[in-house]
Amino acid sequence: MTKTARKRTAARSAASSSSSRPRPSKTRQKDNCVAAVRPGTKQLAAIEMLRSPGGATMAALTKATGWQSHSVRGFLAGVVRKRLKLDLESSLVEGTRIYRIPGEHGATLVKTKSDGRKP
Repeated sequence: MTKTARKRTAARSAASSSSSRPRPSKTRQKDNCVAAVRPGTKQLAAIEMLRSPGGATMAALTKATGWQSHSVRGFLAGVVRKRLKLDLESSLVEGTRIYRIPGEHGATLVKTKSDGRKP
C-alpha cells in the first residue's frame, strides 16, 4: 500500500468515527442574527434602500450601485438572504417588483482597518 493510499484510508476511518457525533442543525435563525456590512460600501447603500418602508425596485438598486440587474439579483439571493440571513420580501405593485427587508432586521456596521481587514 502506498503512502497516499494509507493516508486516504486513515482519513476515511477518522471521518467515519467523527460522523457518529451529532451535527449542528443548519436551520436558519433569522430572529437573532447579526449581519455585518462595512460602512461606505455599495452593499450598505443597497441594504439601506431595502430597509426603507417603501422598499426598492430593481431599477433603483441598479442605479444606486452601478451593478447590472443580474448582479443585483445575485446580491439579493447570495448576500442578503444567505450570508446575512435577512428576510427579503418581494411583491408586485402595479407591474413593478418591489424588494424590501421587513421589520427591525438590518445590517450592523463593522469597523475596518485602513487596509480593509476587520480589527
